[in-house]
Amino acid sequence: MSQPTKWSQFSVLISVFFFWGFVAASNDILIPVFKEKLHLAQWQSQMISFSFYVAYTVGSIIYFFISKANGGDILNRIGYKNGISLGLIISAFGTLLFYPAAQTASFALMISGLFIVGLGFSLQQTAANPLAIIMGDPKTGSQRLSMAGGVNNFGTTIGPLLVSFAIFGTVAVGTKGIASIESIKTPYLILGVAFLIVAAIFKFSSLPNKIDLDAIAAAEASAGGGKVTDKGSPLKYTQLAMGMLGIFLYVGVEVSTASNLPQFMKEHVSTADGLPFPTENIAPFVSLYWASLMIGRWTSSVGAFGVGAGLRKILNFVMPYLAFGVFLLVTKIANHDITPFYIYVFVIIAMIIGTLLSRGNPARQLLIFSSMGIAALFVGMLSHGMTSVFAFISVGLFCSSLWPCIFTLAIA
Repeated sequence: MSQPTKWSQFSVLISVFFFWGFVAASNDILIPVFKEKLHLAQWQSQMISFSFYVAYTVGSIIYFFISKANGGDILNRIGYKNGISLGLIISAFGTLLFYPAAQTASFALMISGLFIVGLGFSLQQTAANPLAIIMGDPKTGSQRLSMAGGVNNFGTTIGPLLVSFAIFGTVAVGTKGIASIESIKTPYLILGVAFLIVAAIFKFSSLPNKIDLDAIAAAEASAGGGKVTDKGSPLKYTQLAMGMLGIFLYVGVEVSTASNLPQFMKEHVSTADGLPFPTENIAPFVSLYWASLMIGRWTSSVGAFGVGAGLRKILNFVMPYLAFGVFLLVTKIANHDITPFYIYVFVIIAMIIGTLLSRGNPARQLLIFSSMGIAALFVGMLSHGMTSVFAFISVGLFCSSLWPCIFTLAIA
């Protein structure tokens, strides 16, 4: 029997998805600035992204061994919403390191801070994603994750622009901003305070603190017409093992494409005067990459609203352009020229076609969107100038639905 989505609780839960996106996308603005100011090699500058995302792996390993030592899953003991609160506190501690890192221009301290923020995010995501699945009909779980991902990517859309403003002191085109490493400490300290406030909100919210695994197993057995058997080890479930591999590859493509986009534009894209593309004007393009994930996830979340077939078809066309409009509005407010991005209207059409062909089936959508992402990467590698830039940006559009599809299929 299906259950309606618990929207009041779900609205609290998705607040942490915003933070994940804001910080992840902002890293891509830090990369070229620290590379230039601290005279880093390209591989060294990529340690910014590496230190942040490797924390997810380290955090998961720590979580596994602590759970094993305690004879049971940590979150089933301390509670899921308590786990999210604890993760937010850990991340807040990481943001504190940005103050001495900025004061001393210490690259080691900065990536250490990012690592600790990532550790906190690892615990938050371990708790938040299953909660999103159980807050309603499991059949629409991937669509709720898409909706949460859309909020995540609203953070990724505005994050690069706000951090660019903090670092350069301006986001206006035609103004030569002066990059200041010291200026990053204030926004990250504010972020740390926000983490603590949201941690308190989660602690006292009505979010479920426990997941009744026995009830879920019984429901799955009833829906499947047979008993769900415990195979002893998670890795004995083929779909879970393949899902872990799928998420590893998907995140690698998504993050490495965004992280290397600034350097690609500096080396392979020129201004009208034939000069290298200026670092301070790259932010809107990075923002569009992450906004592309928002566009795709807003579109894929349509089915979670429980609307009729006719309205769903209309929303499949309205939602992506509404999300694109959010990007254009934010970019315009930041005084950037938005005319170079109008061409992206036609790229979005390809994504809409893929969504319609998938018909809400996670496995079919995974196949269609990953194929489109592969095609976009080849176009980016084989073309030149802005054509290649927009091809690489569209990788974000086609990566948009991969996470909720892989996660939902893997834990079924």
